[in-house]
Amino acid sequence: MDSVNVKWNEKMSFTAQVDGHEFIIDAKEEVGGENKGPRPKPLLLAALAGCTGMDVVSILKKMRMEPETFNVSVEGELTEEHPKHYYEVKIIYDLTGDNLSADNVKKAVALSEDKYCGVSYSLKQVMKLSAVIKINGEIIE
Repeated sequence: MDSVNVKWNEKMSFTAQVDGHEFIIDAKEEVGGENKGPRPKPLLLAALAGCTGMDVVSILKKMRMEPETFNVSVEGELTEEHPKHYYEVKIIYDLTGDNLSADNVKKAVALSEDKYCGVSYSLKQVMKLSAVIKINGEIIE
């Protein structure tokens, strides 16, 4: 079982303890925070990016492919009404390297999204997820 602890500091600031690491979560100044740390909803996107990114790197290494650079960015569309939540999320996989096969990268992304990434699986139950893959600056269809 995973467990995290979030302790209130003051105003809208909390200290999160996750896997032995601490970081601050805070709100924007216009809603009573002091902007000392990220907001909770974007952390959800970061969890998704980290989870699928780790999977893709691991799978590519097993395929004897290692990108020179690899970046995963995630864009989430929020509803206008409360409770404001993500209803659509786009994951952008951006890789560079000489030995990257488009088919293998697509396979690695699909395996992460469909089989290994628990964050992706959980989010797919409640929102639309889509992916874009770029290799050396070119979008792969």
